[in-house]
Amino acid sequence: MNESQIASSVHVKDVIRERRTIKKFKQEAVPVEKITELLDTAVWAPNHKLREPWRFLLFTGEGRQKLAEAVSNEMGEDNKFVNAVLTNPSTLLVVMKEDPRQAIWDEDFAATSALIQNFMLAAWGEEIGTFWVTKPFLYGPKFRETLNIVPGEKILGMIYVGYPDVVPKPQERTAAADKLTVFE
Repeated sequence: MNESQIASSVHVKDVIRERRTIKKFKQEAVPVEKITELLDTAVWAPNHKLREPWRFLLFTGEGRQKLAEAVSNEMGEDNKFVNAVLTNPSTLLVVMKEDPRQAIWDEDFAATSALIQNFMLAAWGEEIGTFWVTKPFLYGPKFRETLNIVPGEKILGMIYVGYPDVVPKPQERTAAADKLTVFE
């Protein structure tokens, strides 16, 4: 490893440890080009046989109305999630093509989850915050139909994206050694 690679590995460790879930964003939206650039980094997630089982839906600016419509169609207009998607600067849906073979489904789910983590870490490295949300309405038929999410596709998450207004303090983690079983 050369010095540049060593410096990068230290930076990656710092980004992993310093990343926070952001629940309060500034109103300024992250440019679509920057989100696309972050996704271009995220797609380097390990994925078996390079199946790349994912696709993305980004709602920003006036496009947030479409996501609010989908939430309203599923849950009714008077719910906190409509307000959340309208007030957060951008929301990204990550959709995975589902394979009927369980082992491949599991591999694709893991790969798409790794992609989401890559996206969140790459964003944090650029001082952009994220919040990975999974809610029951993501499974709802009216929500899915409004956004053309077809049978055989799974929404792995709704990710709020924006510049942090409030960064929470870190919370303690259990040391890996406390959960590690070693066979020697």
